[in-house]
Amino acid sequence: MITFLKNIAILIWRVWFYLLVLLPILIFFPLLLLFTASEKLYPQFFWIARNFWARPILFGMGFITKFKKEEEIIKGKSYMLIANHTSMTDIMLMLVASKNPFVFVGKKELSKIPIFGFFYKRTCILVDRGSARSRKAVYDSAQKRLNQGMSICIFPEGRVPEEDILLDEFKDGAFRLAIEHQIPIVPMTFADNKKRFSYTFFSGSPGRMRVTIHKFLSTAGKEVADKKELSKTARDIILKELEAYGAF
Repeated sequence: MITFLKNIAILIWRVWFYLLVLLPILIFFPLLLLFTASEKLYPQFFWIARNFWARPILFGMGFITKFKKEEEIIKGKSYMLIANHTSMTDIMLMLVASKNPFVFVGKKELSKIPIFGFFYKRTCILVDRGSARSRKAVYDSAQKRLNQGMSICIFPEGRVPEEDILLDEFKDGAFRLAIEHQIPIVPMTFADNKKRFSYTFFSGSPGRMRVTIHKFLSTAGKEVADKKELSKTARDIILKELEAYGAF
């Protein structure tokens, strides 16, 4: 009986999450439509997404964010933002973590989600991981966005790993892009997202969401051949922090 009641409570809480995702989009639909009509207006879209979408979702779900910063992100500078990927809330948490406008590189499949997917495909760089042509197009799109002064965000695991995997192996794409454009890499550790809101439906709870923004990794003087070394360094940093947090 106790388990049944707990599952009912989690079900209601999970449905509330999807309502929180949807309601701001409906409320601000005209503005979002306007700000996604031109890439020049993307900073305005980002501001709304950060302050009137991501923050209310995290707050409304009872998630308390706590940031530990080893280095500060400088306003107006471009970065490659990376983090471990375990939850749908990773998107909201990354938006809150960076005041600088950035563009997500994400899976093409998410564009099929009703309403959310409409804006997702208008604002993100979409990649079909099974297509070499699509992966090539990502580099061209990222170049354009970086030239506009944006940062780029990639979850380098490339997918959400299985529940028993603490941190999956990293793909090289984020590191190659960062090297080619000579922008710093900002590794972040999301310590509690899997515990708070994993992809296992009847799981999760309100509580703290700890984030460590690690010291940035410089790409100055690096060549594309150094991408695997940078990838390993970034993964080791995040893995060590996850283990220290006890994020199992």
